[in-house]
Amino acid sequence: MNIHEYQAKGLLRGFGVAVPKGGIAYTSEEAVKVAVELGGPVWVVKAQIHAGGRGKAGGVKLAKSAEEVGQFAEAMLGKKLITHQTGPDGKEINRVYIEDGCDIQRELYVGILIDRATSRITIMASTQGGMDIEEVAAVSPEKILKLSIDPVTGLRDHHTRRVAYELDLKGSQVKAFAQFVDGMYTAFTELDASIVEINPLVITSSGEAVALDAKMNFDDNALFRHNDVAKLRDETEEDPTELEAAKYDLNYVKLDGNIGCMVNGAGLAMATMDIIEHCGGVPANFLDVGGGATRDRVTAAFKIILSDPNVEALLVNIFGGIMRCDVIAEGVVSAAREVSLSVPLCVRLAGTNVDLGKKILEESGLPIIAAEDLADAAKKAVDAAREAV
Repeated sequence: MNIHEYQAKGLLRGFGVAVPKGGIAYTSEEAVKVAVELGGPVWVVKAQIHAGGRGKAGGVKLAKSAEEVGQFAEAMLGKKLITHQTGPDGKEINRVYIEDGCDIQRELYVGILIDRATSRITIMASTQGGMDIEEVAAVSPEKILKLSIDPVTGLRDHHTRRVAYELDLKGSQVKAFAQFVDGMYTAFTELDASIVEINPLVITSSGEAVALDAKMNFDDNALFRHNDVAKLRDETEEDPTELEAAKYDLNYVKLDGNIGCMVNGAGLAMATMDIIEHCGGVPANFLDVGGGATRDRVTAAFKIILSDPNVEALLVNIFGGIMRCDVIAEGVVSAAREVSLSVPLCVRLAGTNVDLGKKILEESGLPIIAAEDLADAAKKAVDAAREAV
């Protein structure tokens, strides 16, 4: 789960991480009121969307009067901001964050995440603050420090000192930086975050370390432990189809292809997508129907997949372990009739009650394309999509 910058800063502040004072506004009038309360004399008006690159796209403006704050807010609210992370459609700005200006001496990058290669919490830091870390990694990888934290010992003073020295911090800056990173690490572990990223982390002329921007993502599987974090979810920033799928406990992610996929099991779903690509097609989605799918869930899955106008064929790939093939077959037949299926449907079944499942499909009277194995299913689905076009 992602949250907005102002929400991340609110959480981090509670763990002792220094952030500038600020307030959220949904109208230009509210923006002016926040600016007056902050006092100025310089403010930053920031568009709040779940995407990076806002500054380069015009979503971050420096204002030198409360009136100018209102003007910038008026120009942003209700408009779409297009960044390298939003795609060409952009994201609508529904709120802006008004923040005190900051005395900037240096800009650094610090992030905490899970490194899959080491299966450990890892601190990443760079002197190239304010830039996309992916760009820095591609152009100047030597400027990125990575430090894995042993889960037995956790974060220790020598870790933060080492990072501080690598960033060429001196004197009181080292202590300020150490306290800052310690707060980040505590927030990361206690809130079950998947990433805490500060870019840039600003060192002021007085030696303070301040989060000028903040990004936090969370492990959805741990949100049951954090009701306060779960309440920060902004569904307007999420794909409405994915939200609808979540109501039926379907793991759905929309993609850019033309072959709709309904599979049970995340690993099998990934393999199905790979083989579709191998056969010359492009998957339109990832959809794991789960191990306990009912007829209603299968019908819901069909409707969600077919709501994508780019889908030109549908591939159902089920391996019946816990899931029985006859239940899936009944769900497929029911769904196909209910949605008045208008694209080719290819079904591959294997596992528990597979013969009964195939019989149900054969006797349905529907033009279902049967497949013997996964490679056969992918090829037939891709071919059917081409013929339909």
